This record gives sequence, C-alpha cells and structure tokens, in this order.
Amino acid sequence: MFENEKIVDFLKQKIREISESFDVDVLNLEYDKDHFHMLFKAKPTLDMPKYINAIKTITSREIQRNFPEVKEKLWKGVFWSPSYFLATTGQVTLGVLKKYVEEQGNA
Repeated sequence: MFENEKIVDFLKQKIREISESFDVDVLNLEYDKDHFHMLFKAKPTLDMPKYINAIKTITSREIQRNFPEVKEKLWKGVFWSPSYFLATTGQVTLGVLKKYVEEQGNA
C-alpha cells in the first residue's frame, strides 16, 4: 500500500495534523509496504483508543478520497485492520526507540 511516496507523505501529514489536535507530539513515523511504526509522546490522560481510532478513520477516508486507486488494493474495502500494537516505555531510552523506528523505514 505504501509504495507511493505521495500517499506516504499525505499519510504522515494527516497523522501529524490529527496528533496536533490531540496534543500528541509525533517524534517519528516510518513505514513498510503494509503498516507503519509511529513513535510519539503524549500525556497520560490521552484517550488512546479515541486517538488511534481518529488516525485510522480520518487517514482511511482521506487517502481513499485523494488517491482512489488504492481502493483496488483493499481487502473487502478496508484500509486498516481493526487491530493495532501499542507499547509504552519506561525502561528503554528515547534514543533506542528512535533507532528502532528509523530502522523500520522501507524495511
């Protein structure tokens, strides 16, 4: 899905816009052909499911609207899977996390 640089740039821009409205600081975004890794900093009061749902809903709608050709690649018309992986940190330094996310880029 993310072989097209225009789509990737659009996705990154939308995620940053959405994150700003949730007062979330996006530190890094990298991607592979069918998923992305995001490193972000947020207050402990962030409503995480609402934030993730906003990212998935808005980016899916806007990418399909602006890049209708992606609809041909979707499975049953679904852009994102209903699941996500989220990990919080405390024992790992920010530098180690950034390095991990950067290494995911175009893996």
